Amino acid sequence: MKFDDNELYSIPSSVNGTQCSLHNLAKWKNGLAFKKINFSDEGVPVIKIAELNNGIGPTTAYTKEIFSEDVHLKRGDLLFSWSGNPQTSIDTFRFDLEEGWLNQHIFKVTPNEELVDFDYFYFLMKNLKPYFTKIATNKQTTGLGHVTLADIKRMNLIVPDVETQKRIVSVIKPIDDKIKLNNDINNNLEQQAQAVYYKMFSEVNGEPVELSSIIDVRDGTHDSPKAQATGYYLITSKHLLPFGVDKASANRISKADFDKINERSLVETQDILMSMIGTIGLISYIPYEAVDFAIKNMALFKTSHTPELTYYFLCYLKSEKTLQHIEKCLAGSTQKYISLGELRKMPIYSPTTDEIREFNYLVKPMFEEIVSRTYENALLAEMRDTLLPKLMSGELDVSDIDL
Repeated sequence: MKFDDNELYSIPSSVNGTQCSLHNLAKWKNGLAFKKINFSDEGVPVIKIAELNNGIGPTTAYTKEIFSEDVHLKRGDLLFSWSGNPQTSIDTFRFDLEEGWLNQHIFKVTPNEELVDFDYFYFLMKNLKPYFTKIATNKQTTGLGHVTLADIKRMNLIVPDVETQKRIVSVIKPIDDKIKLNNDINNNLEQQAQAVYYKMFSEVNGEPVELSSIIDVRDGTHDSPKAQATGYYLITSKHLLPFGVDKASANRISKADFDKINERSLVETQDILMSMIGTIGLISYIPYEAVDFAIKNMALFKTSHTPELTYYFLCYLKSEKTLQHIEKCLAGSTQKYISLGELRKMPIYSPTTDEIREFNYLVKPMFEEIVSRTYENALLAEMRDTLLPKLMSGELDVSDIDL
């Protein structure tokens, strides 16, 4: 078989093995093009790229209908999002919900386990992300790029024997598992904090006040500053993490643009961010990092000015009642958004000093542990991402590892 020798499609490696087409290592099933008529207020979630990046949120669609089983997702399935922003949308995921229906622009990928170990194939796909990003960037139009099935058929690489694959997995998977365990613990701690919030404040009889009466609410720029090779970062909803932001794929802007944006929307440690346009309601608490970025299409809640209310307000924003209120306030026909005015008017209970003292006594240790595990995960991810290409290319020898 003749393989493509283009540098984007022929993956270099010094590992001993068999040259294979990436396409032949798995079955690739694209999702469905759902229509509004398929959707309902409840049922099984429809999994789009937004759900893979951010989880279930206010813009998630649901359906009660039944479709082909090969687009029915179960926990642990491998998914490859092949369309979207090359830097933030093209990636491989392990599906981590009980079930879902697969939307178009995402492949459900089923490895041929006679040729490749399941976990090895997942890490292989993660290692190929820089190639996928470049391929998609070369085809980028109006901000979107694609990695098609034709591209996947062109890609070829050296695949070691299954025993070597398992040795590679034995090195890298424990790091990935630790990151997932930390995330699971963090999710559990957040649920506990949310339960405390619900118990203390869900049935309070006090008259609600407007949000802006107790928290300073601002927004970032809605312009598009010119991107450049170096400078300050410009953060959008694509870069929000539950705690902190992912600057790796963010555009850089000049100091002049950075200063102009931050005249009214300077982000400081202990502030909270929320996406306002497109995928709305993504929440990020800025816990510890030096803030060297500006924000676009983002709400900024200046909890750094009222630190005693930080955890109360974080739970308020993530509560089901608040998310439902935000959904009712959305405007726009082609792209949904919530205005700064609507955010400032959101109803909130103004807690007493004693209530906040008790609430913080209960939830502050939870959030401090979450922040600590988040920081640990950042270090683990850096270690994983450094090791992975060396393992896959054969630069690190795994032949002496006992399974």
